[in-house]
Amino acid sequence: MDILKETRLHGKAVFDGALLHVRKDTVRLPDGKTSVREYIEHPGAVALVAWLPGGELLMLRQFRYPLKRVFTELPAGKIDPGERPEATGLRELEEETGYRAGELRYLTKIHPCIGYSDEVIYIYEAFGLEKGDKRPDDNEFMQVFTLSLEDAVQKVLDGEITDVKTMIGILAANIRKDDDES
Repeated sequence: MDILKETRLHGKAVFDGALLHVRKDTVRLPDGKTSVREYIEHPGAVALVAWLPGGELLMLRQFRYPLKRVFTELPAGKIDPGERPEATGLRELEEETGYRAGELRYLTKIHPCIGYSDEVIYIYEAFGLEKGDKRPDDNEFMQVFTLSLEDAVQKVLDGEITDVKTMIGILAANIRKDDDES
């Protein structure tokens, strides 16, 4: 679809933070005109649908400052420079929940904010969980709890779970589970 492609002419960094980098680029549009695109560069992240041996999911409750409330989420975290998504998933799962996974299985990837960010989130299922040591970052405070897949799906449908990576992870795992059982 090259007829829709925009070409970067020049740009500059507007803000460089610890996590996010904001850019402002001038682009040539498909009709030859120019326009400005502001967007956030993000290192990417990994989320995990982590299955306990009894079939329950490991979930987190965490306060999210931009929306000033506690959210129910899957364990997740950002990809460090040079790190493979699988390694991020294994690291974040143990840091946030205290569990190590014996196996990861790729589920899907999402681009949650395509209008203003290049972020990609890889979603994996984690199996063979064994208790390890929880080591959250110094500025992370969260509660770990369990939820059945059925209850998690219902919370998505009822609007109780609204975090997009968590919604997609739960719904994709539910579809995969149904496919695996067929």
